[in-house]
Amino acid sequence: MTSSIINPVERPEITQQLSENVILTTVDDIYNWVKMSSLYPLMFGTACCFMEFMAAYASRFDLERYGMIPRATPRQADLLITAGTITMKYAPNLVRLYEQMPEPKYVIAMGACTITGGMFSVDSPSAVRGVDKLIPVDIYIPGCPPRPEAVIDAIIKLRKKIGNESIQEREQNQQTHRYYSITHQMKPVAPVNDGQYLRSATREVPPSELAIAPGLELPLALQETQNSELPPD
Repeated sequence: MTSSIINPVERPEITQQLSENVILTTVDDIYNWVKMSSLYPLMFGTACCFMEFMAAYASRFDLERYGMIPRATPRQADLLITAGTITMKYAPNLVRLYEQMPEPKYVIAMGACTITGGMFSVDSPSAVRGVDKLIPVDIYIPGCPPRPEAVIDAIIKLRKKIGNESIQEREQNQQTHRYYSITHQMKPVAPVNDGQYLRSATREVPPSELAIAPGLELPLALQETQNSELPPD
């Protein structure tokens, strides 16, 4: 048994041993430790996977014990969990949210619909077949929908990935999406529908064939209008 008091009442004195007063580490380790211990995911969801993402924050799983506090704005978040189906109509909004997040930022693709289109990949013409076509993805969570345990497992894997990063090598290992965006070559043209098509003479006046069919005769003013619209011989 040791003779020293574990919790002395007196103020502890600084020991003379250098090993107990100096901690040697690297900037990468401190920087990565801070990042992995305070991931702020964006409060984002588009379909049923978001229900499981919410369940991970409930009292049974308590995802906040990892220091993860969901944020309601992308400018304060560094983790985007795409929980749910992404349609082609919503794809520009997803890319906009990702671009508004500050660096360094990470993406977790949650669910089969986000990874490959899921059950919509065959029949739906509007579902995006993989969110990694739009934004770079770091971790994939398979399932339909994944359980909260799978979300926690993905967070642990992402923390390990962040712990092995280096500030100097981050620009070299920067991920990109699988498809390059190409500027369109379309030319602007005048609109076809100007909002006045209901006021055209052909819509206000019925065709002569339609009026003659039931045995009705067109008024003289309508006959002149019809004749004026006929092309010359």
